Amino acid sequence: MSVPLLKIGVVLSTMAMITNWMSQTLPSLVGLNTTKLTAAQGGYPDRSTGVLPANPEESWQVYSSAQDSEGRCVCTVVAPQQSMCSRDARTKQLRQLLEKVQNMTQSIQVLDQRTQRDLQYVEKMEVQLRGLETKFRQVEENHKQNIAKQYKAIKAKMEELRPLIPVLEEYKADAKLVLQFKEEVQNLTSVLSELQEEMGAYDYEELHNRVSNLEERLRACMQKLACGKLTGISDPITIKTSGSRFGSWMTDPLAPEGDTRVWYMDGYHNNRFVREYGSMQEFMTTENFTSHRLPHPWSGTGQVVYNGSIYFNKFQSHVIIKYDFRTSSISKSRQLDYAGFNNAYHYAWGGHSDIDLMVDEGGLWAVYATNQNAGNIVISKLNPNTLQIIKSWTTNHPKRSAGESFMICGTLYVTNGYSGGTKVYYAYSTNSSTYEYIDIAFQNKYSHISMLDYNPRDRALYAWNNGHQVLYNVTLFHVIRSEEL
Repeated sequence: MSVPLLKIGVVLSTMAMITNWMSQTLPSLVGLNTTKLTAAQGGYPDRSTGVLPANPEESWQVYSSAQDSEGRCVCTVVAPQQSMCSRDARTKQLRQLLEKVQNMTQSIQVLDQRTQRDLQYVEKMEVQLRGLETKFRQVEENHKQNIAKQYKAIKAKMEELRPLIPVLEEYKADAKLVLQFKEEVQNLTSVLSELQEEMGAYDYEELHNRVSNLEERLRACMQKLACGKLTGISDPITIKTSGSRFGSWMTDPLAPEGDTRVWYMDGYHNNRFVREYGSMQEFMTTENFTSHRLPHPWSGTGQVVYNGSIYFNKFQSHVIIKYDFRTSSISKSRQLDYAGFNNAYHYAWGGHSDIDLMVDEGGLWAVYATNQNAGNIVISKLNPNTLQIIKSWTTNHPKRSAGESFMICGTLYVTNGYSGGTKVYYAYSTNSSTYEYIDIAFQNKYSHISMLDYNPRDRALYAWNNGHQVLYNVTLFHVIRSEEL
């Protein structure tokens, strides 16, 4: 029994290693830096060190894939104006294109080497898994000769490992996809080399389209790494100790690069003052802040700052208000129809926590309960501009039994309590409209959680724990599905 169990440990360790490598190292290997178009070209504000062509009318550049502050990848292409080029200009363009493709070739070769090495580990694990399955079948055939306790233990372990086999198949398919990319780049390099020797042998526009298509596919491959399934939560990191037992604090996930302002709201009702700290460092070390007075007091601790505005539940109502900090005014308000309020369907800890607003990679969400759904949790995707409900999902989990909840990649995760021993034990996926019971450890260091929200930019959970402002890092499991590319 000891050898199979050791193999199981190797499988799980290696899977974690592969997952960590794909989420942290893969972007740098394929040349994803932070290069973006400047605002003068119609793109987002320039936050990079890249330099555009000195004369866009005479040359063109194909930029490698880039990754913005939200974890999304952006493909940048600066093309020349449509005009007849001289033979020298076309030669220069082709030479620049060849250099770009050669750079892509080097990046993909490194990626291919790492992928092939990891594939060897995966194949070795697959052999071990299938070997364990064969042994299990032998034990099952001769179960009358084995001790009942050993038989049940092996069967339980096999059931745990069986779902890993399809995952291994996915990784094998991904390795084949990387090899295909490598072959396509090699073909493009060959064509460009021939073009340099004999001008006009290949259609220039078609060649440009092939390069652009390849970059787009690489970018789509990287975007698959942006989201994943929650598999772990780190130990808490205490940022500060301040305020009362209840409250909320956050940063804006859509703030410009370098903007780390902290928003702080003490208490859960009958308060309307929001503190703004200039940076996380100022929040940790000083009491220097700007105070904003909201037009209405808030209810609960489910507020969220998103793209320069704060969204909150108006006290003793089911009204959601969007307040713009830039104009110091209400830009939109709307009733959340049928939502319980005024402690009708709060979290287990109480505190007027009937309506919880949150954001993830997909946008703005509201979590609440209704009489129509028998007090069970309802999840609604909201339009951040109009506050209208885009779509709703009804779950079977009672709102009053939930300690706290948060959204990651379209999945709502619910804790089993707010005090003492706590864990994340329920997950509802809006992508598949299904739920499952899970078991993810969650350290409740100060014994009373009154706010728990995910920030997709930081990939971290923000928590208010009994007068302590705390951060948790999260671990997400990523699988690239090649058939979706």
